[in-house]
Amino acid sequence: MSVPSPDASAAAPAAPGTGSRKVIPVAPDTEQSLYEVRRKIYPRAVHGWFARWRWTLVFATQIVFYGLPWLTWDARQAVLFDLEARQFHIFGLTLWPQDIIYLAVLLVVSAFSLFLFTAVAGRLWCGYACPQTVYTEIFLWVERRIEGDRAARMKLDRSKGVRKVALKIAKHGAWIAIALWTGFTFVGYFTPIRDLARASLSFSYGPWETFWVFFYAFATYGNAGWMREQVCKYMCPYARFQSAMFDRDTLVITYDPVRGEPRGGRSKSADAKSLGLGDCVDCDICVQVCPTGIDIRDGLQYECIGCAACIDGCNQVMRKMGYAEGLIRYSTENALEKGWSGGEILRRTLRPRVLVYSAILAAIVAAAGVSLWMRVPIKMDVIRDRAALARESEDDRIENVYQLRIMNTDTRAHRFTLEVPDTEHLRDVRLLAESQPMQIAATAAKVVAVRVQARPHDAQRSQSIEFVLATVDGTGRPVVVHEKSRFLVPPSMVHEESRHEH
Repeated sequence: MSVPSPDASAAAPAAPGTGSRKVIPVAPDTEQSLYEVRRKIYPRAVHGWFARWRWTLVFATQIVFYGLPWLTWDARQAVLFDLEARQFHIFGLTLWPQDIIYLAVLLVVSAFSLFLFTAVAGRLWCGYACPQTVYTEIFLWVERRIEGDRAARMKLDRSKGVRKVALKIAKHGAWIAIALWTGFTFVGYFTPIRDLARASLSFSYGPWETFWVFFYAFATYGNAGWMREQVCKYMCPYARFQSAMFDRDTLVITYDPVRGEPRGGRSKSADAKSLGLGDCVDCDICVQVCPTGIDIRDGLQYECIGCAACIDGCNQVMRKMGYAEGLIRYSTENALEKGWSGGEILRRTLRPRVLVYSAILAAIVAAAGVSLWMRVPIKMDVIRDRAALARESEDDRIENVYQLRIMNTDTRAHRFTLEVPDTEHLRDVRLLAESQPMQIAATAAKVVAVRVQARPHDAQRSQSIEFVLATVDGTGRPVVVHEKSRFLVPPSMVHEESRHEH
């Protein structure tokens, strides 16, 4: 989309924090695009303390992601989200649809963790553990291994010929292989991965597996190989609302203008003070290593993902020049303005916002842990048979029919007994079911049809009864489950009982 420029002389200067841009006067009838044309970014390789941390988390996250589906637990896949069977297996824990509350707790914990980490040190998740960052790092590593570092890649893109085509084919082939393996692993969390591997050898995937393997592979290939910083700058909503979680005591990547300005080039042996220069040698290394292509010297910008590559790059230059490190560093707005030391910055970390987030997060995690520890692995749902509400049995009892759905969410089989005790209004309660004790396999469900017979003691149409299910196998702690339902009395019996009372 474009619009005519009304006044060539009214071209606005670049906004602060977006880098310096040259303003070119245009004729009044010239159209100007409302959208910035993407400038391809060639991130330069960087080494340092933060780069090592970033690669440590890359290895850690990918070992977990690629390796976890291959682990076994009690003769089954250790982590499997079996949507068809409606069971989520996480090592020795099996969750059913009735346990969806734990998914809600997980989302709440993730949200508060994000709030806490952001309030303390900015976009730590984005810079070190976000899948977009992780796979972009992996794809960039492949790109550097095949095409070379920044200058070589820029030269290759300007060139023509067979060598360029061969290198591009090799690079994209490696990217596609990684993306396909990633898609395969992702689906392996929902379909047993060993079955998926056997199916891949014979190209016998079902339509569901085929779609998601290629969909996730395409997303990985497109996001990490082509879109890269565009995902962080324009697609990810976190960049837009992060400012709501920042304050003036949040640790962010900052450039120290008091120490660095005025910037300018000089030889290593030159005296910067006599030249009237700050420590910044204007080498642009901080820009060249940035995966989003911003200049951190322009101040904090929403495009900054907090990867700290500019800190490592600047520190390399400072060491070569014989200057102190930390021209670009983690600091806070208050610390820069007031010249605080590192100890003062850390003391300000424990401010009310951080303490509140930490307390809420600790309380939620503790409550969830206690709930999981005390969680009863046996569940029972009682459903009345609506086709036969109530009827009289041969021995003048009233009979109701029920269906019990019993779920054994434990990783071991259990034997159960079932009973319905007498109540104040129901006497001589008798439960007619299959032979007891009944057995249910591990992580399985069983539907049991039962008949309950009783003698009503008053004229109420509906009575409350309770089913009691108890384990009797002696393995682990005993489990007793109570589930209430209603026992109906036929209208004729209600009237007859009322006549007897009168």
